[in-house]
Amino acid sequence: MDQPLAPDPQLLERLVAEVMALDPQGADLERECWRVVHRHQHGMLPSEYDIRETDEALYLTLLARVRDGDSKKGPAGP
Repeated sequence: MDQPLAPDPQLLERLVAEVMALDPQGADLERECWRVVHRHQHGMLPSEYDIRETDEALYLTLLARVRDGDSKKGPAGP
């Protein structure tokens, strides 16, 4: 079985920026990552009951990258 290709680093950086624009506080990163991957694949944000497939490998890679960047910020100040 073939391994999936790693996403393009420039694409990942663009998608990370989109997630952070949608959710700057990082309150719901899983949802926003899914929405951004959906928009990347289908050209629009998902509707409430959208069941179209999304690239799970891209979603998981994006989520890990966003979480990694979020953890580097450190705790929120007062």
